[in-house]
Amino acid sequence: MNRAWGLLVLGSILEIFWVMGLKHADDALTWTGTIIAIVLSFGLLIKATSKLPIGTAYAVFTGLGTTGTVLLEMLVFGEPFQLVKIILILVLLAGVIGLKLVTGSTNQEGSAS
Repeated sequence: MNRAWGLLVLGSILEIFWVMGLKHADDALTWTGTIIAIVLSFGLLIKATSKLPIGTAYAVFTGLGTTGTVLLEMLVFGEPFQLVKIILILVLLAGVIGLKLVTGSTNQEGSAS
């Protein structure tokens, strides 16, 4: 299951790049990179959901992607810093960490109980 969490985190990191690519891509090379990041990101999400609950995996995927996108926009692209955004990101991260902590190992369909 740890491998599945690793794939999910890697997919979330790629999500940050393709979301920013949608906003900042302006030539064929950056659009190609954005499309590759989309495909890889969702491929990793799909792979992770073979071991993790879909709802939890998707919530973590989007939560980490959103957090990374907002932070990178502020740090790299000059988006205005707002304390409210940071507080809301911390709340979002608390939810993501909470989902990770309460997601135990479950029996896969068809396995012996």
